[in-house]
Amino acid sequence: MKATEVLADAYERIAEVVHDAVEGLSAEELNARIDPKANSITWLVWHLTRVQDDHVAEASGLERVWTAQDWFTRFALPLPAAATGYGHTPRQVGTVLVESGELLLGYFDAVHEQSTGFIRGLTATDLERVVDAGWDPPVTLGVRLVSVLADDLQHAGQAAFVRGALQRR
Repeated sequence: MKATEVLADAYERIAEVVHDAVEGLSAEELNARIDPKANSITWLVWHLTRVQDDHVAEASGLERVWTAQDWFTRFALPLPAAATGYGHTPRQVGTVLVESGELLLGYFDAVHEQSTGFIRGLTATDLERVVDAGWDPPVTLGVRLVSVLADDLQHAGQAAFVRGALQRR
């Protein structure tokens, strides 16, 4: 199995966890926080999707789905278009709300499609390309894709945990 096939498979696993965490929940459940300082399922999935969208678009030279496909307007969040959730305060987390899981999954699926399409078109040599020379050692495309993968799986797992906690209430 090629490295790019392994990455594509791993990104498919993110999609499975995200869909399992979101599907069948009401807007109230998606937006609920188990503690005032905790993240909601909505925020976790929005954030992991924004990070994937931002980082993969930058590394690939593609447009960010958030703005290119007008998801920014559809979500109508009181945040700048460039916001990804990184460093959000609990108050900012509370502003990321959806009226349905369909909106959340629609954006996730659009980003997932762009990311996996890009990944499937890569070669092993492409993964060695430096995408951020500001680090020591410089960050390659392969390392960036694994970094996004790790972050997304953590947040998807957190969303699944929140779902379980809410259902036990």
